[in-house]
Amino acid sequence: MDIKIGGITTEVMKTALEQAKAGRLHILEKMVSALSAPREDLSTYAPRIITMQVKPEKVREVIGQGGKVIRGIIEETGVKINIDDLGVIHIASADEEASKKAVDMISSIVEEVEVGKVYLGKVVRIMDFGAFVEIRKGTDGLVHISQLANHRVKNVRDEVKEGDEIKVKVLEVDRQGKIRLSRKELLPKEEKPQTKVSHEEAGKAE
Repeated sequence: MDIKIGGITTEVMKTALEQAKAGRLHILEKMVSALSAPREDLSTYAPRIITMQVKPEKVREVIGQGGKVIRGIIEETGVKINIDDLGVIHIASADEEASKKAVDMISSIVEEVEVGKVYLGKVVRIMDFGAFVEIRKGTDGLVHISQLANHRVKNVRDEVKEGDEIKVKVLEVDRQGKIRLSRKELLPKEEKPQTKVSHEEAGKAE
């Protein structure tokens, strides 16, 4: 209330403030009778913004080369994503499931690769010396030809092809971030073939 106008007395101000208080309490009472407490969950279709924090050095991985990764997330989920250099990510959407999916996709990208952990990956590239397997979106590692099977592998394509989904185990992550994987570690050990013994040799053994 503007009190610079001359002629407004203390009594007038007191009455006005008491009326304002009574009006405010009346409105609050009506609000409480309609909804006694805030809803625990928003409507599935209510607009929402989810904020998450990732390590600044992981921002590049979330964005991807030329923005490829972040564009892929947006196209797949339909959300809007804003990310700054400090790793603060805002995900905006009116679809709760889409928001959660985008969060899960980003979390998967920034998750630290653990030595000894098993991943279900996708073969993305075949080379003469092994196969590159994507263990999470935007992150792949090498399964050397010697780590593809229990037996000696002559041709990588005899064991896997591009697009195949295989389980792999992380053997090492070097200082440059290169990941060494193994499929062999997860395969059942092959039994050695039994040596055939002739009747004559058997007799000698007795």
